[in-house]
Amino acid sequence: MAQLLEIQGLRRHFGGVAAVDGVDLALQPGEILSVIGPNGAGKTTLFNLITGLFPPDAGEIAFAGQPIAGLAPDRIAELGIARTYQNQRVFANLTVRENVLLGAHRRLTAARSLDLLPLERRRSGLFSGIGLLAETALALFRPPAVGREEARIGAELDEILAIFGERLLPRKEEYAKNLSYANRRRTEIARALAARPTLLLLDEPTAGMNPTETAEVTEQIVQIRERGITIMLIEHKLSLVMSISDRVIVMDYGKKIADAPPAEVAVDPAVVEAYLGRRVRSHATVP
Repeated sequence: MAQLLEIQGLRRHFGGVAAVDGVDLALQPGEILSVIGPNGAGKTTLFNLITGLFPPDAGEIAFAGQPIAGLAPDRIAELGIARTYQNQRVFANLTVRENVLLGAHRRLTAARSLDLLPLERRRSGLFSGIGLLAETALALFRPPAVGREEARIGAELDEILAIFGERLLPRKEEYAKNLSYANRRRTEIARALAARPTLLLLDEPTAGMNPTETAEVTEQIVQIRERGITIMLIEHKLSLVMSISDRVIVMDYGKKIADAPPAEVAVDPAVVEAYLGRRVRSHATVP
């Protein structure tokens, strides 16, 4: 089977620190691949390199056979990669519906086809005023094609929110600032799904959640995979990782030290040492 994501020799340094140091990995369509490791191992930096927030110092990243290393984040998102972040990033003064619809921005082809200026030129000082006027005119005078597209994407909203059941669907008109912490995290995942990604990167999606909330989100991640979406997951809750992952990659000090099914990773001596910081007997497992 062709690889959906393939990374070779990926490196990124910050000063004298090798945050990602020669990482190779391959991800098949439909997999749930978890990336684990101690704090500071380079997991989030790996996600940032894949999604274009940082350019790599060396190495290659290919998505669906296309090189993406060094592309802008919006271009990578357009190709089919969406993500959530380690730290919560919802717009507090927007509703759940508005937050989620923001994820569909790159799919508004009808509105973008009417834009006379490419995004790169609109950002320049010479054309920025023209771009703002064009956006204002489009907001005031909505062509039929734009209205139909917005209606179609709006109709998808309930389908996305239904994944999270009673946690989000009845609350779609509530402001995000009024949601519980767990529901704000769910809103972030829903926003990423609005981009209709092929590959979804989840950075600690259950951080700060209690066991009941964690169990619910775990089930929802499985449902997302069942919709044909490939998932990469950073998570510190190892019981979650071991229960839903097809494969687990372990990082330590920027290097990949293991890449295997969960049962094999749990008894890998290098993994046990990375977590416990000392040599242990061969029958010990990751806590």
